[in-house]
Amino acid sequence: MTLDEIDRGFLRALSEDATLSAGELGRRFCLSQPAAWRRVKRLHDSGIIAGRRVDLDREALGFGVTVFLGVKLATKGRVSLEDFERAVTAIPEVQTVAHVLGLYDYRLRVVARDLSDFERVLRRRIMTLPGVGDVEANVLLSEERRPGPI
Repeated sequence: MTLDEIDRGFLRALSEDATLSAGELGRRFCLSQPAAWRRVKRLHDSGIIAGRRVDLDREALGFGVTVFLGVKLATKGRVSLEDFERAVTAIPEVQTVAHVLGLYDYRLRVVARDLSDFERVLRRRIMTLPGVGDVEANVLLSEERRPGPI
């Protein structure tokens, strides 16, 4: 699908605020509401817009600590990867699971109420998962969210 500047503008605007209505997009880009709606629908139908999400403030919900974990599996193989992925995705504190190349096999984003809560999650839930070998933890100090190139 070929994107024009208006499509790219829509994507930039929606990546900053997914709640924008077709009417608001139309006003911003000098289009009628129906024309803006058709463009957004086309972007959805083509798969360029894969969905819309709610961005929760984890700290306001009581999760003041975010930790990125590098996990190296002790044994590798299709079965161990699938077992690990199935088990780790069942842990509610694990927000993302990324299978990566490099020093570690997986990168996890884990949220916790505080450092002692994170230690509990690490010891009781993550370190007991099938196949877990080496683990490295990096505590998030600050984060800036930037939209990707559009």
